[in-house]
Amino acid sequence: MTDATVADRTDIPGKVLAELASVFGVGEVLERRYLADGLMNVNWRVETSAGAFALKRVIDVPLDRLSRNLGILAALAEDGIPVSAPVATAAGSLVAEVDGGIWCLFPWAAGAHVRGIDLSLSQAASLGAHLGRLHVSLGRLCGQGLLPAVPDTVTADVTSPQRAVEKSHRLSTAAEAGGSVFDVAAAAALDHRRALLAEHTGRRPQHTAPEGAHGWTHGDVQYRNLLWEGGELVAVLDWDRVGVRPYAEEVVRTAQVQFGVDGVFDLARVSAFVSGYRSVMPLEGSALADGVRRLWWKRMTDFWQLEFHYDRGDFSCDELFTADEALLHWWTERLDQVEDVFAAG
Repeated sequence: MTDATVADRTDIPGKVLAELASVFGVGEVLERRYLADGLMNVNWRVETSAGAFALKRVIDVPLDRLSRNLGILAALAEDGIPVSAPVATAAGSLVAEVDGGIWCLFPWAAGAHVRGIDLSLSQAASLGAHLGRLHVSLGRLCGQGLLPAVPDTVTADVTSPQRAVEKSHRLSTAAEAGGSVFDVAAAAALDHRRALLAEHTGRRPQHTAPEGAHGWTHGDVQYRNLLWEGGELVAVLDWDRVGVRPYAEEVVRTAQVQFGVDGVFDLARVSAFVSGYRSVMPLEGSALADGVRRLWWKRMTDFWQLEFHYDRGDFSCDELFTADEALLHWWTERLDQVEDVFAAG
């Protein structure tokens, strides 16, 4: 990413900021600070005469879906879920369209982002229970008509090995054309990935219907979207990707991004987290094992960080590719063990 691109991403003209403050009715802007923790969207802490707020520019979510998702937060808060309801504009909208961008504003929530492996076992279990309660609460909102009805069935795409190999070759061509350290590492990783695919093709999921219950889910529960204070979870952030999914999918993905760190799964914390979830939502062990297999295969056949890098010129997720690649190799060698830990949690 060039210096100019970084500046474009992190800067917000004073005129735009003043207009946003007026639209949201929060008085004069006294100070602003770019927040570097986000990956997709762009965030600032804004101090105004009315208090401190988190300002977010949403880049990759349609306006109607964003408005729907933001509209459920007040009800979730009333149901005991640790969320901050967004600030409405003077016109009553939860979203503002200013300077060609889509913006939303939240009261500032105090707390710290804590990596999953830095949580205690009891905190990992607490996080699992929080996720279970969130799923229950979203189901309740659906029953009240605040979210659309859940379809009777859901299906999941199972990428064919052939499709994955074709995509990997296209990305290899792009990597080999570059000369950076990342290009060299990416080309080598793609070679290794094709070898893994050839060796483990027979272990891919064999059907498109995931096991277990499904319903409304958050879509991106990970440490950058969680705030902790005094050992307790105090805020769940970033509601852009609310959607209907198998519950096992969200449980397994959350555990992977929380506890799959430095190239390994922290299986003790995974077990505590899953036990905490199942203390609230009695999800079957077979559904969780199925969810593990599906996410493993998705990681095996997906190259989204490299697509960001080579197709979009967006290098913000390069480090995620390196970390996920290391975890994939470790996970593949222990696939049955990981499935057993999730199923028994």
